[in-house]
Amino acid sequence: MTEPCIAAIDGGGSKTLLVVLRQDGTVAASRQTGGTNPFDQPLWRERLTGLLQALPVETQSVGLGLAGYGESETLCARQKNAVSENLRDIPYSLTNDVDMACSAAFGGQPGILLLSGTGSMAWASDAAGKHCRVGGWGSLFGDEGSAYQIGRNALALLTHILDGRNTQDASFLAPFTAAMGLPSSPELCTPALLEWYGTLEHPRSAVAALARHVSALAEDGCVPAMALLDQAASDLATHIIAARRKMPGLDLPWSYAGGTLQSAYLRNAIARQCGAPRPPLLPPIGGGLISAARQAGWAADTHWIQSLSRTLDTVGSGA
Repeated sequence: MTEPCIAAIDGGGSKTLLVVLRQDGTVAASRQTGGTNPFDQPLWRERLTGLLQALPVETQSVGLGLAGYGESETLCARQKNAVSENLRDIPYSLTNDVDMACSAAFGGQPGILLLSGTGSMAWASDAAGKHCRVGGWGSLFGDEGSAYQIGRNALALLTHILDGRNTQDASFLAPFTAAMGLPSSPELCTPALLEWYGTLEHPRSAVAALARHVSALAEDGCVPAMALLDQAASDLATHIIAARRKMPGLDLPWSYAGGTLQSAYLRNAIARQCGAPRPPLLPPIGGGLISAARQAGWAADTHWIQSLSRTLDTVGSGA
């Protein structure tokens, strides 16, 4: 490759995406690896380093959004070191993944970005550059409405049904266990579920992955699954409400990112409390590309962003 290019990295809790973009707006390369959140991913540095070392020598600038960035002074310093050691003389911008996703969703304009992937958080920005965050406290005592919490609540409901503590939601048993690849008979499911749990290599990611089954069941009209998503919607709506309260008088629109919010059922349930969302202009990786383009002196105007949106439709987005 001899043509100048820029790059962006979207480092999420479950997966991390690298996109390299040529100056003509075409994608030169894309690559995906596991999560790079230093709070719960022991291999975060190795994964991030692998992506940074894969950058072409013609890279003019890089925009990075990393999960957990800015939440711990110690880990923040380690993330900065990992980036600077590998980029050396290449200019870069570094922020957290939700800030980057917010910039992508609104093209740098004011708004509230609601993220629900493995974790959950809302990020609000105004026209003057002021911002605030709500949530993002992690799975131990936060991440309400996240894929992890939905998956955990689904497992809790399953165990209550298996125990006989819950009889009214028995319709959840057969379709959910089938989605998990477990037997639906309580006698067989109980040891199989314990075996599944006991052999997990990364419990948080595995539990979060169950949210997509709950979403699919809710879309099919499974009442217990709908109730699980309704609770998640209520939890996520409080993020938006709190962010608007912190930014009074602006009536900021909200948009969304993250695998959990690909569920139309969940978005519609939130909309009943917070108004209809604004579809994101770009996937989260786009925020890093906007930042990198401006650092490189490219004309990242409205036309460029619209073209980038069409380009990124062909590339998987991280969250």
